[in-house]
Amino acid sequence: MLESNNDCECDDDGGGRGLGGGDGIASGAEHPNAPPPTPKVHPLEQSWTFWFDDSSVYKDKQIPWGSAIRPIHTFSTVEDFWGLYNNINHPSKLATGADFHCFKYKIEPKWEDPICANGGTWTISCLRGKVDTLWLHTLLALIGEQFDHGDEICGAVVNVRARDRIALWTKNASNEAVQMSIGRQWKEFLDYNETIGFIFHEDALRNDRTAKNRYVIP
Repeated sequence: MLESNNDCECDDDGGGRGLGGGDGIASGAEHPNAPPPTPKVHPLEQSWTFWFDDSSVYKDKQIPWGSAIRPIHTFSTVEDFWGLYNNINHPSKLATGADFHCFKYKIEPKWEDPICANGGTWTISCLRGKVDTLWLHTLLALIGEQFDHGDEICGAVVNVRARDRIALWTKNASNEAVQMSIGRQWKEFLDYNETIGFIFHEDALRNDRTAKNRYVIP
C-alpha cells in the first residue's frame, strides 16, 4: 500500500494542482473508465477433449460400436479444465454403462483412429467409492504431462460398470519398454496396489473379451 509523503513541497499559493491536490489524479490511481485487468491463464502443453459414450445403446446390434460417442468440450488451459471438471458429473454420479473419455485434441477414442490403431490399453478396476479420486489423479497426470513418455499416450477413459474401470490408451503397443514405463508410473501416481495388465487393440478386436494381457505389472 502506497503511503503519503509528508515531506513533499507544495505550491506557495496552495492551489494544490499537483499530486493528490484539487482535481489532480493521485499517482497510481486507476482511471475510472479503465478496462478491468485480464485474468491470468495457465496454458497446458496441448489441448484435450472430453468425450461421452453410452455403451447401453449398443445392445441393439444394428448400432455400430462407437457410433454414439460425441465430443463434449475441448480445453487448453488449467482454468478451462477446472471450470469443466467442477461443473460436470463425476464418474460415481454417471449411469451404469457410461464411458467418459479425455483424449488429446484431434485423437478420437476409437480403435480405428490412425493414432490409436497400433496401440493398446493399461486397465485398472475399482469400486465405485474410489473411482472419482483415481479418475481425477489420472486426468491430472495426463494434462500435467507427468509421464516420461507422455507423447506415447492418446488419452484415458473411465467405464462406469458394476466394478468401474479406468483405461490408459497408448500408441505403440509393441514397444514393451515404453509401455512398461507408462504402466509403472501410472500405478505410482495413483498409489494403486493391484496388478494391472496391458492388452493390444488388435488382440481385443480379434478376441473381444477373451483377449489376454501381453504385459503385466504386479
